[in-house]
Amino acid sequence: MLAPIPGVLTGKAACTGERIEAVTTLMDLGILQGKGIKGVPISQHTQHWDIRREASTAAGDARSAGTRLKNLIYGSGILMTLGFGYLYITDTRASIHQWLVVPSLRLIHYDPEEAHHKGVSYIQGLFAFNLHPRERGSNDTEHGDLRVEVFGHVLDNPVGTSAGIDKDAEIPSPLFALGPAVVEVGGATPLPQEGNPKPRVFRLPSQNALINRYGLNSKGADHVAKNLRQRVREFARSLGLGLGPDGERAVLDGEAGVPPGSLIPGKLLAVQMAKNKTTPDGDIEAIARDYVYCVDQLAKYADILVVNVSSPNTPGLRDLQAVGPLTSILSAVVDAAQSTDRRTKPAVMVKVSPDEDSDEQISGICQAVWASGVDGVIVGNTTKKRPDVIPKGYIMPAHEEKLLTEMGGYSGPQMFERTLALVGRYRARLDQGPPKDAPTPASSKPAEQAPAKQALEKPAATPTKPVVNAADASTARDAARLKPLTPEAEAASKQPIIRLPETPFASSAAKLQASEVANDAATSSDLLTSPMSPSSKSRATSTSVTPQSPAIKPAEPASKVIFATGGITTGEQCLQMLNAGASVCQVYTAMMYGGVGTITRMKREMREAMGTKPSSMAS
Repeated sequence: MLAPIPGVLTGKAACTGERIEAVTTLMDLGILQGKGIKGVPISQHTQHWDIRREASTAAGDARSAGTRLKNLIYGSGILMTLGFGYLYITDTRASIHQWLVVPSLRLIHYDPEEAHHKGVSYIQGLFAFNLHPRERGSNDTEHGDLRVEVFGHVLDNPVGTSAGIDKDAEIPSPLFALGPAVVEVGGATPLPQEGNPKPRVFRLPSQNALINRYGLNSKGADHVAKNLRQRVREFARSLGLGLGPDGERAVLDGEAGVPPGSLIPGKLLAVQMAKNKTTPDGDIEAIARDYVYCVDQLAKYADILVVNVSSPNTPGLRDLQAVGPLTSILSAVVDAAQSTDRRTKPAVMVKVSPDEDSDEQISGICQAVWASGVDGVIVGNTTKKRPDVIPKGYIMPAHEEKLLTEMGGYSGPQMFERTLALVGRYRARLDQGPPKDAPTPASSKPAEQAPAKQALEKPAATPTKPVVNAADASTARDAARLKPLTPEAEAASKQPIIRLPETPFASSAAKLQASEVANDAATSSDLLTSPMSPSSKSRATSTSVTPQSPAIKPAEPASKVIFATGGITTGEQCLQMLNAGASVCQVYTAMMYGGVGTITRMKREMREAMGTKPSSMAS
């Protein structure tokens, strides 16, 4: 019998298999001695153990392979679920955004303003990790069936977002990802201001409407400019142009081949500006300096500058829509925009109130638009008025009836008919051209300047030039800014473009003539002051002196562009606005209730309506 081996268990423990290592050692030792193991059956001798070990190893390998296969299947399933979940959640077409995300925000954040701020923060955070919602499967660039021409740019579609969604230009890129062709940020004021006391936003869910009295709360033009500057520099770095001023300059001057504001082909960035609440209402020069300061800070990062003179929540602001003050302010803004340190200059639009709806008021605003050289009008804002009658099918709870008495601007679907009518009236009035022999608006007497604003103003501010003649001034300004025809522009014009029955776009011949007039003139100011400007020559038919060179026929003033905003919630309504004379439809309240997929849905509805009624969009 084998002697016990130190460190090796013997007896019952070894034979019962509690320590297989000990048995294996004994068996190996028996092999070395050429003997069997007493008490161990032949079937358990070493050769049989080798066979069993091999079988056990094979079974273990099989179990291991099965486990690995199972893990592979489970892992692949998890990855596929996460992938499809990512694609679904980040797609604007997903119904989860309207039916889960929006109600959840409203439930978690009862105050509408807080819910808005949290929504902006969420989108900003998701964008940083490329988890933000975006439009997928878009036909905008593939088919081009919704293209429109605005300010010489061919836009992918005629839908935009209104100011107020992104007051301080924190999420312009995520907003563009949702599918609009125009994103408007702001309004920005020269100095930061808090706005009106809270609460200042109220929901009317039964009407999908809002009432707000924000009072143009803003972090200031400098803060907005900083955000937009950083966006441009990061874009320059992504193109290998560097993160510094040189890369910024290259992008702003068009070397990247994209609009300098939006930084995306087929899209435009609008920046809205407003005066500070503390600026005296009667001091037109001080108010003009407020807007000019905003232009100086923001113009080079914008494709469109928007002058807001229609907020119902800022005392005295709507009084600026009178002909005299409005012309002076808009003229100052246009002059400042033309001095923008950039190769191409931003267009200028004015945002007007839906409550200024008398024929006299509309004519006065249009006169100021022509006289100042503004490029277009945004028709609509929130209204101080309330719906006269609750439409059939609406059930308004008692607390919402009480909310209707809150002061502030109302926005919602019930504004659509008013906005549609106003767009038609502005289109008809603007298409009549500048008024003949319009009197020069008298400048308002400036009031004493507020001390808080004096530090903000530049000492070498250029005074606004008086307008010699409204028609001549408008013709000269428009002619100086029109772009000459290029092969690229001609090719773009052959793409499918939505045309309106009364198209607001200038003809190609008019653009070519305008470019010739612009080349003959040194600057637009020279045209305004020179008695021998092309406009003057065309009227001097009674002179007996034969001109040494043939006179150039002055170009017809370019038609003014109209953006429509107010009550637009569906694609069919957008088509109605376009046919009434607008070029772009902007949404705000519809997105507050419909979520990030609102614009994608509206464009789908537009395509469906155009498929059934294609003739409605024929030019």
